[in-house]
Amino acid sequence: MIIVHHLQNSRSQRILWLLEELGLPYELVRYERDPKTMLAPPALKQVHPLGKAPVIEDEGRVIAESGAIVDYLVEKAEGRLGPSANRESVLLYRQFVHYAEGSMMPPLLALLVVNRLGLLGRPARAPLLAMLKGHFDWLESELGSRDWFAGEEFSAADVMMSFPLEAARHRAGLDASWPNLTDWLERIHARPAYAAALRAGGPYAYA
Repeated sequence: MIIVHHLQNSRSQRILWLLEELGLPYELVRYERDPKTMLAPPALKQVHPLGKAPVIEDEGRVIAESGAIVDYLVEKAEGRLGPSANRESVLLYRQFVHYAEGSMMPPLLALLVVNRLGLLGRPARAPLLAMLKGHFDWLESELGSRDWFAGEEFSAADVMMSFPLEAARHRAGLDASWPNLTDWLERIHARPAYAAALRAGGPYAYA
């Protein structure tokens, strides 16, 4: 049985979603953020030294990092929701699985910190929003020619992209000005497995 160490309002929500999409059985261990600091509780460090989520346990292994977990689960499900055999789809899939954390999350995290600094962070806010607008514009154009990030079929690349785009809508100005991205968010939220993951994981601030 796969054990998911699930932190409230975190990237681990998309791991629950992927598991629901793949139909893989799992056991959930919930952790609440500190209400003052919003940090993960010390108990997560007993699972992995970094004390962050998501983390899963399976067959004696402890696996951290969203992208690595996604790859592991897709492999465990015999390639379901991985890229299609089409070479272009493979390249798009790899690109967006890595882009979600490598390129899009850093400015979103920086914006989160800046927003918490109040007046002190104000000078950095406009440059960060401008940077993120560039991301939105590019992603909007990518979805102008296909339904999903890795091609015409839903894949785990879309699962990886969910958290940064939900966070962007929550705190970085992503709105109906980018209709393809808005439509994509509406379509992922309408998926039965997404709803099942919300029921399993509990309240999720970016949904």
